[in-house]
Amino acid sequence: MRSGKDIFHRDFKAEPWWWEAWRPNNALSQDPPARTDVVIVGAGYGGLSTALELGRNGIGAVVLERGDFGIGASTRNGGMISGGTNLGKGLGGKSPIAEELERKKAELMGAGAESLSVLEDIIVREKIECGLHRNGRFVGAWTPRHYADLASKVDTYNKYAGAGSEMVPRERQREFIASDYYFGGMYARRAGHLHPALYYKGLLEAAHRSGAKLCAQVEAESIEKTAGGWRVLTSKGPVNAGDVVIATNGYTGKLTPRLQRRVVPVASHIIATEDLPEPATTLIPELRAIGDTKRVLTYYRPSPDGKRLVFGGRARFTAAPPEVSAPALYQYMIDRFPQLDGVRITHVWTGNVAFALDYMPHMGVDEGLHYLLACNGNGVAMMTYLGTQTAKKIAGGRNAPVNALDGRDFPDHALYNGDPWFLPMIGAWYRTRDWIDRRLAA
Repeated sequence: MRSGKDIFHRDFKAEPWWWEAWRPNNALSQDPPARTDVVIVGAGYGGLSTALELGRNGIGAVVLERGDFGIGASTRNGGMISGGTNLGKGLGGKSPIAEELERKKAELMGAGAESLSVLEDIIVREKIECGLHRNGRFVGAWTPRHYADLASKVDTYNKYAGAGSEMVPRERQREFIASDYYFGGMYARRAGHLHPALYYKGLLEAAHRSGAKLCAQVEAESIEKTAGGWRVLTSKGPVNAGDVVIATNGYTGKLTPRLQRRVVPVASHIIATEDLPEPATTLIPELRAIGDTKRVLTYYRPSPDGKRLVFGGRARFTAAPPEVSAPALYQYMIDRFPQLDGVRITHVWTGNVAFALDYMPHMGVDEGLHYLLACNGNGVAMMTYLGTQTAKKIAGGRNAPVNALDGRDFPDHALYNGDPWFLPMIGAWYRTRDWIDRRLAA
């Protein structure tokens, strides 16, 4: 593994490369009012899309963010988008809800597919310039057995999610990626990537235009039930509301202990290279998004201008300093692209992905509180969708579920209290299993 001295650019920054285009700030912030229709805790994609849709329905919303706007995972992710093909995919193992997926493919995968449509509609309607790129995603098979597993799912993805998927045997792999690292893979046309910070910026401004009161550097300290709804005690005074929405995702904490026990925060680490010697199209034709089937997965894509490679994965399952995460990701990168050996890293960063114990997204109501949580690594489209759907449910005054993800059983575990103490052990076990599978395949 390369050392930091070999891989870091002289202008290296331990922060997201996306922030070069838009940096978290509180320019649109104001103090919270004493009363509103809905209080939303969390100003990520989920919270902002909830506020935006509520505003479109004439419902007042206050969005509370304990830091600057955009400081969380919404500007720290890889910007990958897809619809429906990743439902039920866990930290690396087989989903425990496989039987439910089998029974309810049309509804569950249909909701996943709809999430991408909702995302695209918002981008077009609100005129958000965020480098949306829709040339699909190639998923590389870590082993021949993984290739066969992907092949068994193609018809399902196409039938229920409209993914436009096809299998790519190893002899055709270089049509999609300039690497022989994988054993073929699957190409899904209905996927792509965008600039996550610029999408966040556009969503933030759209929520502001809709009339939402956006409050940065305001901590929600407690939530109390009242005769007429709720009182949210904040670091800048109480706010009374008819409804409260929890949209904290990978940063869900002690404010809502029942929800904290149902969400597992997993660190995802990303690096960005300096400008490449040749355009990224020489590595990834048509600038597609790339993922793979490893348990300790990697995902990568070109920057929107096609000059850099943005490479992410589970260098660790928990937070780690740059000198630990960057060399690991760099090694993963040159394993796939030996031609990049010697290219320097300009940025490295980390953000929390939120997993549910059943590896599925969730929205619903818990003891009167609305929630939208657990994007399971697909937050750009899914959190936008769940926020929009939650707002529509509040606006419509409905008790019945509005989609197949609404009101599903949201499992917890007797041995989990919100502290993911087990993640290092899971990471070590998955790395071992990946190594064994690859050796057997070789």
